[in-house]
Amino acid sequence: MTGGIAAMTGKLGAFYTGQYRNVFLECGYSEAEIEARIRQTWHALFEGDEDTRIYYEAAGDKAYFLDTGNLDVRTEGMSYGMMMAVQMDRKDVFDCLWKWTMDHMYMTDGPHAGYFAWSCGPDGTRNANGPAPDGEEFFAMALLFASHRWEEGPTPFDYGKQARDLLRTCIHKGENGDGFPMWNPDNKLIKFIPDCEYSDPSYHLPHFYELFALYAYEEDRAFWKQAAAASRAYLKISCHPVTGLAPEYAHYDGTPNHDRGYGHFFSDSYRVAGNVGLDWEWFRGDAWEVEEANRLQAFFADKRPDDYRRYTIAGEPFEEKSLHPVGLIATNAMASLAADGPHARAYAELLWHTPVRTGERRYYDNCLYMFAMLALSGKYRIWLPE
Repeated sequence: MTGGIAAMTGKLGAFYTGQYRNVFLECGYSEAEIEARIRQTWHALFEGDEDTRIYYEAAGDKAYFLDTGNLDVRTEGMSYGMMMAVQMDRKDVFDCLWKWTMDHMYMTDGPHAGYFAWSCGPDGTRNANGPAPDGEEFFAMALLFASHRWEEGPTPFDYGKQARDLLRTCIHKGENGDGFPMWNPDNKLIKFIPDCEYSDPSYHLPHFYELFALYAYEEDRAFWKQAAAASRAYLKISCHPVTGLAPEYAHYDGTPNHDRGYGHFFSDSYRVAGNVGLDWEWFRGDAWEVEEANRLQAFFADKRPDDYRRYTIAGEPFEEKSLHPVGLIATNAMASLAADGPHARAYAELLWHTPVRTGERRYYDNCLYMFAMLALSGKYRIWLPE
């Protein structure tokens, strides 16, 4: 896994070639073994027993993803579940999650009208009346893929329109004094929440924005192209140049935002590795992504998963242990889509030999786990119009 296509630059990503790497196959596992493992992972999360499942059906042809550590339903998890469902060609699951989301999370009045309440109880009662932009961007991407893969239906199952309307709201909200956009209109960077002016590096998904630039409303497409470039540049300045570690929250200049204690590498930060890997796989976004993946994998190479911790971005450990070590294993493995260093295969192997997490903290870990299993088997794909 050193050298080869991962070390090449230019427009060779899956978007251009239609070819997706199967890293597990490169490691020597058979197609049948890999397919079985994907199915087993899906079953554990969506159909398994109470120690592994996070998907729950509700009345009225609805369903939700439960954050088992906090006992709530989050836009993060709902949008993740929809992305998993469209990748696995499970329209039934996708529609149940989307119906629950629209019925309980979609806000129709107040300063956040047009966005989704980021946290609800399992009964649909809102715990908050504000949004979290990582949910909105995953909703939009999953809906666009659904519109390209399946037949659309009546509202809210007119997937393409729902996605384009949401993307329009995300960048134009507030222009009439009615709230705040989710992206800063000047620097084109996604915010942590709409009514703040700092970011979360793990929210930056330039590989999604490249696709928004093709399928959003025509008047919004130039913005998304600029946002893709801005996010790639932002990741370079927010990730540490030696360790590769990113803070959970960062200012627009890339420096850690310590105002609320989230200026270190912890749970949110794990997603950066996966996002870098997927951007490289889909678009060959920036040669820096290869270096970043190598740095991250080198940093964790001498650390045991049971001793993963909170770290400063310079790599100094805290006493506090990781809450989601399986999630970190998963995203470091996704970085192997970009990495061409000596640890790339070892991280894919580590994920293969790690089971899904059980118990009350399983939700976040297993979301990242499922994405990594899809990505490393070549099944986390761009769905284009027929």
